[in-house]
Amino acid sequence: MGLIWPVLLAIGLWALVRLGRQGERAGRGHWRIASTILGAVLVAAGLIAASHGAWLAAGGTVLSGLYLIVSSRIRQAQTPPASLREAHLSEAEARSVLGVAPEASEAEIRAAWRRLMGRVHPDQGGAAGLASHLNAARDRLLKR
Repeated sequence: MGLIWPVLLAIGLWALVRLGRQGERAGRGHWRIASTILGAVLVAAGLIAASHGAWLAAGGTVLSGLYLIVSSRIRQAQTPPASLREAHLSEAEARSVLGVAPEASEAEIRAAWRRLMGRVHPDQGGAAGLASHLNAARDRLLKR
């Protein structure tokens, strides 16, 4: 029985460290917090049940807790794929992204795209999402 308290303390410390590393939008973050806490409580309860000799209940409780903890670790993509962004990009939005006038020619659109792509391209330290957004705006205006 003397070993159970350090184990419970270690589980609680692990849960606090894991919760401190959360970094995403609020809705999903609340699920992760609740899942981590509930999972840690179930694992601790399973260890207590195992220390009292209830092996079947301990096994089910620990497995349930581990399932909750692992399922809360799975992250989903936060940005939609480029194909979805491109499908919802209107012509006015595409013009504002590239900074061109409604009467801009194809050469002006390509020049604006080239100028902006030089700043946001991933090889130049930019983000892949911004580059794909610029590509979608260019394709929308050039009717590709």
